[in-house]
Amino acid sequence: MLLSFVLMNASDSGLYDRLSFFGKLYGVDQNPDVAMWLLFITVYVLSVLAYILGFAKKLKLWQNIIIYIIMLLFSLPLTFFAAFYPVAECLIVIVFVMGMYRYRLHKEKKQGTISFDKK
Repeated sequence: MLLSFVLMNASDSGLYDRLSFFGKLYGVDQNPDVAMWLLFITVYVLSVLAYILGFAKKLKLWQNIIIYIIMLLFSLPLTFFAAFYPVAECLIVIVFVMGMYRYRLHKEKKQGTISFDKK
């Protein structure tokens, strides 16, 4: 990947300090090729979870395939940002908040305190 070439040519002074949590966890400064792929997979999985918990509707199979392919393509630039900025960490917070929302919505539907009337 391009970022691995940039990281190989960067001076090591202060590079570790500028990495995000997941960048440090995966060792982007030591083994950038493997670490960037792990970071890419992390960003993609967290993006898919955020989509499923917050925005997914019942769609046809081909529409879902297109959505997941587009998310796969747009996870690449997010991965470059995620090496130095807290992109994955923010996605974890988003997934956590949307998971709590879904849980509360399910709980209130089960109790009958909430109803969805179509007008």
